[in-house]
Amino acid sequence: MTTDYDITCAAEFAALQNRVDRYFVELNTECPYGLPYMASFHQAMFGPLTDRAMELFLAAGYRRNGNCLYNMRCAQCSACIPIRLRPEKFKSNRNQRRAAKKNSDLSVRVTPVDMDHDNMALCDRFLQARYPQEHNTAEGYYGGFFCNTIVDSVRIEFSCKDKLIGGSVIDLGGNWMNAVYFYFDPDESARSLGTFNILTLVEMCLDYGIDYLYLGYLIKGVDAMCYKEHFRPHELFINGRWVESA
Repeated sequence: MTTDYDITCAAEFAALQNRVDRYFVELNTECPYGLPYMASFHQAMFGPLTDRAMELFLAAGYRRNGNCLYNMRCAQCSACIPIRLRPEKFKSNRNQRRAAKKNSDLSVRVTPVDMDHDNMALCDRFLQARYPQEHNTAEGYYGGFFCNTIVDSVRIEFSCKDKLIGGSVIDLGGNWMNAVYFYFDPDESARSLGTFNILTLVEMCLDYGIDYLYLGYLIKGVDAMCYKEHFRPHELFINGRWVESA
């Protein structure tokens, strides 16, 4: 069921899109998620955006990569489905509560998104273990993906006894939060840190009075992306509208 909020966002975004769509280009490349199709990024570079403009792009299914905003327009594939949560509606399941308990010993703090030694080393370890492609480096991810000059971003750090074991980069607005990327110590995979990260973001949204938490793409069949489906109820952006899945 389409809400008044989404109707208003769609109308405002249509007007915004008319002004900026001429700046978007199509970038075709191999699928970054390993699917056997050519990926097509519909993207444009931006300068600083207002809180509301970024909210409209997120509500229209767009994502951020550095100073680029994009959505996927792949000719042969539609697996990338934007997913968001309404934090006040969220109900944790048994496995999520178990993850929260397993990580109750962690300290959590909010920091700037800077390229400090501990985070760069941890991000490199994560990328080498999970995505060991030649050009996947922490310097590249931070410089080209996480850091930006178009919206306000922060990093959430997860530490165990003063040892950094997780870093979560998020964009933050008055009524929205955008989960950009999460990396963690591969040796701590038994902790279900990806799940604990989302639980932490939900709690932050509730504390800050934020109504919409955007989790990026849900991609069924891709382990690193499909676990988001277990956070319920959630909403999926399908055929231009948000649809709730109980």
